[in-house]
Amino acid sequence: EVQLEESGGGLVQAGGSLRLSCAVSGFVVDYNIAWFRQAPGKRREGISSIEISDGTTRYSRSVKGRFTISSDNAKNMVYLQMNNLRPEDTAVYYCAGVASRNGLGISTWQYDYWGRGIQVTVSS
Repeated sequence: EVQLEESGGGLVQAGGSLRLSCAVSGFVVDYNIAWFRQAPGKRREGISSIEISDGTTRYSRSVKGRFTISSDNAKNMVYLQMNNLRPEDTAVYYCAGVASRNGLGISTWQYDYWGRGIQVTVSS
């Protein structure tokens, strides 16, 4: 059974940094992991993804240049380093996974497995 669990969220002031972690278990093949976020009253937004097989990464325009996705394959961990945080980054953040596919985007329908989500709040 595939399981994903987020950690590392919390409250931070604008301009600050946080690192989210996603613990991945249960995949028996290579996989892709993406980070999504959902603010109150808004649709869930895909913000970054990584292909574990070759390290290919993708970012949405809203976070490119501020957030960095990475993986530690030996530990089955995926990270999202978030720098220069803004109040509009406040949301529940989710990691999601799917068996490896090249060229996969960051749309909710493309991912089969989801963590429970973790709150990130950025104060102004």
